Amino acid sequence: MVFIAVQAEDAPAVKDIGQRVLALAKGIGVGNSITPHAKAIIDAADKHNWKNVRQELDRTQNSVQQAMNEVHDEKLSQLVSLGGWLRGTEVSTSVVKQHFSNDGAELLHQPDLLTCFQTRLQAMSDFNLPIIHQIQDALVEVKPLIDVANARISAESVKKVNEITTRLGNDIIKKD
Repeated sequence: MVFIAVQAEDAPAVKDIGQRVLALAKGIGVGNSITPHAKAIIDAADKHNWKNVRQELDRTQNSVQQAMNEVHDEKLSQLVSLGGWLRGTEVSTSVVKQHFSNDGAELLHQPDLLTCFQTRLQAMSDFNLPIIHQIQDALVEVKPLIDVANARISAESVKKVNEITTRLGNDIIKKD
């Protein structure tokens, strides 16, 4: 959902995402691959050079994929993907709730992806950590808000999803 922050040309959101990406990348041992990209994205966002931000995002994706391949840890890779989705959803709901539109809310309509994440987490019984249980509970809370079949996702649902993902994001980065 960095894409949404970039499309909205929301420099503070892009910078915040860049900082979080740096922290997470270092935490999983791929910081050296990601740091130059994250810094370039933050610098370009500071200068409101959105073309450079978009180009650097493309380069970052390739580096992340290569770094994850080097780690050779499928579960970790899945958790990183889930973390990216959670943070992206937090940012996108923040933007959409400020400037609500049905088209913006429709970006959240990803029930199949959510089901995939739920299934993958259930298969990680060896990760019996409180934060994993919090993530599972949060996904259960989010699912009915975004799985609306042919109906539209309401402004209130966008707000609730933002509250859930913000709370979860804060819980994930706590250093207790």
